[in-house]
Amino acid sequence: MDHLAVPATSNVRRFSSPATILAWLAVPCLIALPFLGLSEYAIGIFTLGLFFAVYAMGWDLLFGYAGEPNFGATFLIGVGAYTAAMLNSNGLASPWICVIAGSLMSVIAGVLLALPALRLRGPYFGLVTLVAVLILRQLIILFSHQTGGEIGIAVPDVLTLSAVANYEIALACAIVSAVMIITVARSPFGLILQAIGQDPLNAQAMGFSIVKYKLAAFCYSAFFSGLAGALMTFYMGTASLNVFVDASVGVQIIIAAIIGGRRTIIGPAIGGVFLIVLGEYMRPFGRLSELVVAVIALLVLLFLPNGLLGLLKLKRSAR
Repeated sequence: MDHLAVPATSNVRRFSSPATILAWLAVPCLIALPFLGLSEYAIGIFTLGLFFAVYAMGWDLLFGYAGEPNFGATFLIGVGAYTAAMLNSNGLASPWICVIAGSLMSVIAGVLLALPALRLRGPYFGLVTLVAVLILRQLIILFSHQTGGEIGIAVPDVLTLSAVANYEIALACAIVSAVMIITVARSPFGLILQAIGQDPLNAQAMGFSIVKYKLAAFCYSAFFSGLAGALMTFYMGTASLNVFVDASVGVQIIIAAIIGGRRTIIGPAIGGVFLIVLGEYMRPFGRLSELVVAVIALLVLLFLPNGLLGLLKLKRSAR
C-alpha cells in the first residue's frame, strides 16, 4: 500500500486552520518589515531569525511527523555551512553554487547517517544524531588547516552587502522552505509519515516501509537545513563551530519547535524567529536570558505540550 485516501473536506479545513491563517498574516508583515524604519542591526536580527525558522521547520518534519527525535540538527546545518565555506574560501565556486553544493552535501551526509541510525529503536536514533555533531566538531578541529578549526573559516564572497537584500534572501528561503515542507507534510506521503510516527507497528502491518519513509523525511530535513546553513554562512561571512556545529544550538532549535507547536511546521518557524529576537533583546541581561528561554520552554512542555499553535487549534475545535 503506497497511498492513503484524503477526504475532500480536508482541503477546506487546511485553508481555515490556525497555521494557514497565521501564515497568511505573517507573510505580508515580514515582507513589509524592512520598510518600517528599523535599523540595519534590527533587520539583521530578523534575518538570523528567518534562517533559524528554516532549521526549526526541517526539524519538525522529522520529529513532528516521523516521530524521530533528532538531537543533532547542527550536524546537517554544519555540513552545509562548512561545505559552502570551504568551496568558496578556496576559490572553487561562486556563492550560489556553494549554497547548492552545501544543500546537496547535507543530504548525502544525512543519508549516510540515517541509513544505519534508523534501524535503531527507542532513544538510540537521537543519541546517534547527537554523537554525529560531536564527531563533526572533532573532524573540523582535526583538519584545521582546511576548516579553520575552532577559529572558523572566512568566506571571501558575499551574496550582497545590503541588509535589506540579505533579509529578503532569508525571507525567500523561509517562504520557499515553508511551502515545500508543508506541501510534503500534507501530501499522502506526509499522512503516511504521520501514521508511521504515531503507530509504527500498525503502519508496518499495513505494508509501509518505515525505514524508506523516515529516510525520505530525513533527506528533506537535511536539504533545508543545509540550504539555510549555507546561506547563513555567506550572510555572516564565516563558518564557525559555535554557530553551526554546536549541540546547544540544536537544543535551541528543539525549543523553538516546542514553543511554536510540533507537527504544525508554521509553529516552529514562528518559534524560531521569536527565540532569536527574544534572545537578542535580552542580551544585556546576560545568562538571565538563557534562564528565561528555558523557563518558557518548560512551562510550554508542562501546560501546552502541543505548543502555542496547538493551543489555538484546541480553542478552535472547542467552538
